[in-house]
Amino acid sequence: MTTATDDRIWIFDTTLRDGEQALRASLSKKQKIQLAEAISRLGVDVMELGFPASSPGDFDAVQAIANSIDGPVMCGLARAVASDIHACGEALKSAERKRIHTFIASSPLHLQYKLRKTLAEATAQAVASIQLARNYTDDVEFSCEDAGRTPIDDLCYMVEHAISAGATTINIPDTVGYTVPTEFAHIISQLKNKVPNIDQARISVHCHNDLGLAVANSLAAIAAGARQIEGTVNGIGERAGNCALEEIAMILATRADSFNYRTQINAKEIYRTSQLVSHICNMPIQPNKAIVGSNAFAHSSGIHQDGVLKAQNTYEIITPESIGMRANQFNLTSRSGKHVIKHRLTELGYRDQDYDLQQLYASYIKLADKKGQVFDYDLEALVFEQSLQEQDDPYSLSQLTTQTDSSGQASATVQLTCHGQARSYTATGNGPVDASYNALQSIIEQPLEIVSYQLSAKGSGADALGQVDITASYAGQQIHGIGLATDIVKASAKAYVHVLNTAARAAQVRALKQHLQEQAS
Repeated sequence: MTTATDDRIWIFDTTLRDGEQALRASLSKKQKIQLAEAISRLGVDVMELGFPASSPGDFDAVQAIANSIDGPVMCGLARAVASDIHACGEALKSAERKRIHTFIASSPLHLQYKLRKTLAEATAQAVASIQLARNYTDDVEFSCEDAGRTPIDDLCYMVEHAISAGATTINIPDTVGYTVPTEFAHIISQLKNKVPNIDQARISVHCHNDLGLAVANSLAAIAAGARQIEGTVNGIGERAGNCALEEIAMILATRADSFNYRTQINAKEIYRTSQLVSHICNMPIQPNKAIVGSNAFAHSSGIHQDGVLKAQNTYEIITPESIGMRANQFNLTSRSGKHVIKHRLTELGYRDQDYDLQQLYASYIKLADKKGQVFDYDLEALVFEQSLQEQDDPYSLSQLTTQTDSSGQASATVQLTCHGQARSYTATGNGPVDASYNALQSIIEQPLEIVSYQLSAKGSGADALGQVDITASYAGQQIHGIGLATDIVKASAKAYVHVLNTAARAAQVRALKQHLQEQAS
């Protein structure tokens, strides 16, 4: 299918599958669709949407994305088990281009202790699964789990049989991030030299970052003949994470003199996609993170600052603009009309369908009255906040007032609209946030435990929007809530209400699934 001279590198995104597995709280279907839309605009070739057989919710989300988004090949993960393959095939049925990604372990360690199978037995199971998957699609990917710790002859044996069974992509995962670049490149070279039918499939690699070598191993694999890189936005994923796709894309674009390979990634979408993944997944980006960290283009040294002012490339090998990071504008006020707001959002890369202008403008006017000047990051925060809301949300925050005395004791009165009915309650607490949460807890009369609470600023200055991220345990489920407001207490209450709405929608889905199962039986 491919040769070592091909200069096209396929980018396989698994943010919604491997990345989502590492989160403290599961994403809602709407959040997954939001991320899928952004990742699609980023220009990835393949998007792994999830593990359809793992739960009804995952099946539903994979199916919804496959139904609504065009662009990348839509992929679902399946163990080498017939029921998993069928679930993948059904979830992806409506996708214009689809791939089933099936896997089984190949290393002696996994075969002995996890599968309790011989290599021949595991290979036979892989062959049967690949052949079954071919009934749904001609695009089948097969992974040898823990390939990095598999003897090369065993790996060649399994890969050869997988290709003969119909696999068109062979993925070599460094599942536990154990290998080093020279070792990993040697594995790819050996496969190309020893597997007689290797040219009938594209070689892919999926590297984990346990030793901080995921990107380095992926680059070494490319040089050795791999033509698909699997990874995630911001490198999120199990344990220490996966290969960071934005790093691979910018390395290949910036160092074409060394690698001479190309991807289809639209680099100007990198920054916004990175920020969206960070916000929705509640995974902050470390400031010194390559490409997308807040310090990536910061210069504190006087010598560096002087050099950049004289010639930008003295200390910057890529520019902020090249990844879609724009300078903050602050010429918007309460006198700016809707057409100005729409024009500015278009300049920032937003499409008309990304927001409701009427609702956004109403929120913008309230914010502009409070702040005076509105920055680009404020506008983007308003778009993001609107994306968190759904038309059928059963809960909404109607009113919030708090009082705090000199000792720190506070009281809060909250009015919450619950399924169309207004309810209010006054409670006390150790500070206004605690009091507000106690009042909300009394209104809903169901146990909700706050597992984590994070506060960050959207932008800079004393009047910046505050973003509150909470993880809550509700009915045995971990749920992430987000709230945005200039007032920290209000942002906290909004995050709490976001959790309630997410929990309510999840309960509706569970009830519907149970009803359908009862009807079927």
